[in-house]
Parts: sequence; C-alpha cells; structure tokens
Amino acid sequence: MENKLPTRKHNRLDNYDYSSCGAYFITICTKDRRSIFWDNDQPNFVGEDIILPFDSVGLSTIGKITDEAIKSIPERYSHIELLQYVIMPNHVHMILFIPHDGGRMISSPTSISTAVGQMKRYVSKKIGVAIWQRSFHDHIIRDKSDYDKISKYIYENPIKWQYDCFYTEK
Repeated sequence: MENKLPTRKHNRLDNYDYSSCGAYFITICTKDRRSIFWDNDQPNFVGEDIILPFDSVGLSTIGKITDEAIKSIPERYSHIELLQYVIMPNHVHMILFIPHDGGRMISSPTSISTAVGQMKRYVSKKIGVAIWQRSFHDHIIRDKSDYDKISKYIYENPIKWQYDCFYTEK
C-alpha cells in the first residue's frame, strides 16, 4: 500500500552538532501563522508609507510572554547568548550564539534545538495553549557578511512587514 501522507522536509543539517560554537539564525512561526504577538491596535500596514519603529510596536499579552521567554534563554542556558531578535505578528526571528572559551569550544550538552524547544514550551504552558508551528527554521551563520545581512533583515523586518514572506492580513 502506497503511503499517502506527505513527507516532512528534514529541518536540521545532517551530522551537524547544534551545540557547537557558532551563530544561529532561528525563525519560529505560530501555528497556522496566526497573528497573535502584536496588539490588535497596530496598523495592518507597516512599511514605506507608515514608518513604525519596532520599539513603538505594542506587544500583545502573548507577545510580552514570548519576549520574556526569549530574554530568559541566556539565563537558563549560560553558554548561549542572545545577540538579536524581533517579535513579528506571527513569527519570531533570533540570532543565538554559542561562543568560544579561550580558543576551545565550550562543552555543552544543550543544543540550540533544546533551548528553542524549551522557550516554545514555556510560552505555551504560560498561556495554556500550544501556539507554535511544529519545529523551527535555522540557518548556521557562516561569516561576518552572512551575519550582517541577517542582522539587517531582523532590524528592518517590522518596517517591511507588508512585504515579508510570513505576512498575513489580520
């Protein structure tokens, strides 16, 4: 009998140790891309006609809980640094970094996947319902140019929301 179920794309790089030193660009989406992180009062269009700095975006209650959970990653995992992040209406982008220590890699049983999974579970438990899409997207940042491009993308994401691939109407 032929399997009619769709096969899921493998999200992680084969044979890569996600607890090794390096910078990781993470994107986590809400289930069904529901826009739940920004206040309903926010304009649906954030772009060239309406410049809205990210610090003026009002986070919803769920957005504030998510913000708290993201900021707590380095507190829970002392070997992981949070370099940058943005909370969009229906997804989150982060750059997480596992640094070197005196020229040698920090030995760490905790991977990026563990830290992200724990953050997602914390938010869902705190609000009492699962809100996340299964898994998450990651990109291993390869060099300074790659980092600069991703950092700029994260910074500009709120003002380019209408053009984002995750954009949905409210």
